[in-house]
Amino acid sequence: MSTEWTAREVPDQRGRVAVVTGANTGLGLETAKVLAERGAAVVLAVRDTGKGEQAAQRVGGDVSVQRLDLGSLASVHEAAAALRETHPRIDLLVNNAGVMHTPKRTTEDGFELQFGTNHLGHFALTGLLLESVLAVPGSRVVTVSSLGHRIRAAIRFEDLQWERSYSRVGAYGQSKLANLMFTYELQRRLARRGTTVAVAAHPGASNTELVRNSPAPLRAVSDRVAPFLTQSAAAGALPTLRAATDPAVLGGQYYGPGGRGEVRGNPRPVTSSPDSYDLAVQQRLWSVSEELTGVRFPL
Repeated sequence: MSTEWTAREVPDQRGRVAVVTGANTGLGLETAKVLAERGAAVVLAVRDTGKGEQAAQRVGGDVSVQRLDLGSLASVHEAAAALRETHPRIDLLVNNAGVMHTPKRTTEDGFELQFGTNHLGHFALTGLLLESVLAVPGSRVVTVSSLGHRIRAAIRFEDLQWERSYSRVGAYGQSKLANLMFTYELQRRLARRGTTVAVAAHPGASNTELVRNSPAPLRAVSDRVAPFLTQSAAAGALPTLRAATDPAVLGGQYYGPGGRGEVRGNPRPVTSSPDSYDLAVQQRLWSVSEELTGVRFPL
């Protein structure tokens, strides 16, 4: 596989439908731009439809906007119902949206904000849209994780919602680890059907708005080192785009930047943390996620 994969390698996407969450800014916007440029019909699934409409103008092409608040299961159900009606066949679902290092807060349904938004919201959305995705041979579900899945990260079944104590970094790490474990367990279940694959990606250290909620000392360090260590949002979107479109991609793979430490560089298959491959924890997380969201997958 080439180590110099760039956006130029994205194949023709005409006739394909792509749903990208959090596509009004950052990585999601850059992902949507390239997919639309290659001819895909792209749905920007965003919480703020005003910002979504502005983003749609920047993206151009066959683009529409769907309201989606991943921090509200009611909103996830409403968005999924609307998408199933307008797009009974979905070629590509990109679970990109996320929050990072937020102060202690909960979602509308009482979940810790980062776990509820980054993992549970996308878990529910994927389950509710899966029939539309399964209808297309060769379809993909791509979920965006982070290098943060390695940092103070564990699935804390004894306190999933961080009610006893709270760590912004730990809660973010748990949510990003959950993204990976969800992908691996989803792929195992999809393999029985043979039509759709689940793939994960991470952007390395990309210069986006995601750090806005980080503690002040961490933001200060980020501001100082960003020009030297980070890459642009467009470059950070490349692992997602490769996972979504490269014909050579296999289900269950994880894509990230190919440079030292996976911080930046051309996208390639990478390896996630040893914890992420724990089959028993993956299966337990899946069961707990079904219980918390009330969503059962048609697999």
